Amino acid sequence: MDIKEIICRIKRIDAELAQRKAERRLNAYNTGKVHKKQMEFHKTVDKKVRFVFGGNRSGKTECGAVETVWRARGIHPYRENKDDVFCWVVSPSYEVQRDVAQAKILSYLPPNWIKGIVMQSGKQSSPSHGIIDHIVVKNVLGGESVIGFKSVDQGREKFQGTSLDFVWFDEEPPEDVYRECCMRVIDRDGDVFCTMTPLLGMTFIYDEIYLSTSPDVWFTQMEWRDNPYLPEREVERLIATMDDEEQESRRFGRFTGDGGLVYPGFDVNIHLVDDFTVPTEWQEIISIDPGLNNPLSAHFYCVDYDGNIIVAGEHYKAGEGIEYHANAIHALADRLNWKRDDKGRLHALIDSAADQKTLAGTRSVSELFFDHGILVNTRVNKDMWTGIARVKELFATRPPTIFIFRSCVNLIRELKSYRWGSGDRPKKVDDHALDELRYFVMSRPKAPVREEEASAITRDKDRLVRQLKRRRWR
Repeated sequence: MDIKEIICRIKRIDAELAQRKAERRLNAYNTGKVHKKQMEFHKTVDKKVRFVFGGNRSGKTECGAVETVWRARGIHPYRENKDDVFCWVVSPSYEVQRDVAQAKILSYLPPNWIKGIVMQSGKQSSPSHGIIDHIVVKNVLGGESVIGFKSVDQGREKFQGTSLDFVWFDEEPPEDVYRECCMRVIDRDGDVFCTMTPLLGMTFIYDEIYLSTSPDVWFTQMEWRDNPYLPEREVERLIATMDDEEQESRRFGRFTGDGGLVYPGFDVNIHLVDDFTVPTEWQEIISIDPGLNNPLSAHFYCVDYDGNIIVAGEHYKAGEGIEYHANAIHALADRLNWKRDDKGRLHALIDSAADQKTLAGTRSVSELFFDHGILVNTRVNKDMWTGIARVKELFATRPPTIFIFRSCVNLIRELKSYRWGSGDRPKKVDDHALDELRYFVMSRPKAPVREEEASAITRDKDRLVRQLKRRRWR
């Protein structure tokens, strides 16, 4: 068997595995464990406007993606299906489109159901890593359906002139875009639906949807405990990381004011320490968030004998190449007397995007760092919401379990200014150091809950209770 045939076989196997995975995922949707509010949304087929106000991880985006795939494929179990569905999926930005709605739809859409994909950017052979313009879906009724993707930052004019069967807003749209999209579904007697966390306060959505008495408008609210796939221990952990005001929107999907700081527990009076010489035994690993035009951020992470995290050094610079960054990281490692392996290399975590080759080069960022004596691990956990929750726990714990050198000025600045934006995600501004902080925190096992040792008085009470029980049964 020659190399070409081997590669072809591998590609066929990969395609078959992807097909089976997506089919299993769709077939398993709301079987066994049933998310009652998701199913209520799917079964409400007689409303022109449907809104799901849900907290983070409540399952709202999941039901929007499944609704879209069912209708495009012509297999919706609760409504009359069509063979030529044309719809839009509207996201707050192209980045959010790629990471949220687009990713969810692809996870429920087996490759064999796709007739074609047109990309705005990225490779057609790897659509999940780029920005999709539209997907042509094979409809089981014999026709073809089109799932188009739009970003609200395109402006209202880009939403004109098309007749649609439905529009899915993944998070709250601006009023002008929303009204333009409502016009797009009139010709086809279509509908609009939105899955959102109400973080922008009492906007037009509050007045027009939440307070509406129109028979064409329907909404529901989802919270963490409505999601049967979210473990109870995870719910309790998330509750512990948020104050009551933050829970109103991010847990219950209720309308409140500004989303506020992502890490309100960070306190410069508690978590900052003067630089000191870190023992070699405490030194763990470097964590890097790569950037060329944007800043590259790298911090040196330590863990002491009590499990406390110490952020011990910072390199943060924009507009430079890998050689510059590698030399700067080595120089900082020398100043910190940082450990190296037997080949003299530093070890680091890095964003998985570092494995991708740029159009201008033949070698990836990971390979370039390796050439300069830094061995990087790209297998980092990038689950943003869980990572944020883990970091929030660290800053909320008293006594503190994380300390940052005062010289890490850019990490400190980002922690003080990191705020929730529109949708389920923080504002994508000044978060480079915070991304690699999450990579490190998520690389560590979650610390077990320590049980306090019972006092001598408590132990004596327990002994007396046991004696009384024994006498009772004699």
